[in-house]
Amino acid sequence: MVKTNFHTHSVFCDGRDTPEEMALAAIEKGFSALGFSGHSFFASDADFSMSEEKQRVYREEVLRVKEKYKDKIDIFLGIEQDSWSPPLAYPYDYVIASVHNLRRDGVFCPIDHNADLMLKNLEAHFGGDQELYAEAYFAELVQLFDKIPAADVIGHVDLITKYDEVLSIRRSARYFSMAKEAVRRLAKYGKPFEINTGAIGRGYRTAPYPAPELLSVIRGEGGRIVINSDCHHKDFLDCGFDLAVDLAKDCGFSSHLILTKNGWTEVPI
Repeated sequence: MVKTNFHTHSVFCDGRDTPEEMALAAIEKGFSALGFSGHSFFASDADFSMSEEKQRVYREEVLRVKEKYKDKIDIFLGIEQDSWSPPLAYPYDYVIASVHNLRRDGVFCPIDHNADLMLKNLEAHFGGDQELYAEAYFAELVQLFDKIPAADVIGHVDLITKYDEVLSIRRSARYFSMAKEAVRRLAKYGKPFEINTGAIGRGYRTAPYPAPELLSVIRGEGGRIVINSDCHHKDFLDCGFDLAVDLAKDCGFSSHLILTKNGWTEVPI
């Protein structure tokens, strides 16, 4: 497998390392390309997202690193755009569209900050009903292209399962019915879905997103995939890639997309 990653967070949002430190680690690990995808601005999460001014500095730094290491690795300037963020203020090489928050009772409920906050919001705003919570999530997810028409990649489509293993949550048949319908609706836009290994590196999961049941639907709908680590620490740039490849192959995929100087290109896994 050609080593690449296009879901990378640095100190400009909620990552631990600078873009240059990330780039050097990627070079050391034998990556051919690295794409940065800092979090778009979201007022309710200002500490971990990028304001318009911070985006300006982020862009300048990523472009500096791109030029400095151009003979060793291809660097791309991207962004992870949240469904509740304002429109993009700057152009980017690519956009990952994601849902990180649900709006309920006039407040925003973060999905993936931590398990305790997720449970607190589940109880306070959804009456502890996991299926109601999932229904709200997938209702938001299917609006991604209405809110983010410039999206190039669909991020972690079942992010709400991030804490399922640590909390021993078992998903129902109705949950999978809702999830599959959301995936079918998104597949019609022809954009790739992300296989995301980020929660493995942070110790929350032992398997990538999305679940095999959803990945099989993506394959059946003619969808394509991008394998990303959703990395927040340089040591985990390629964390779980072997598991992602095995999952993709088990669900019928033989290739995935990578970003090159000539655009998105399909390569074998």
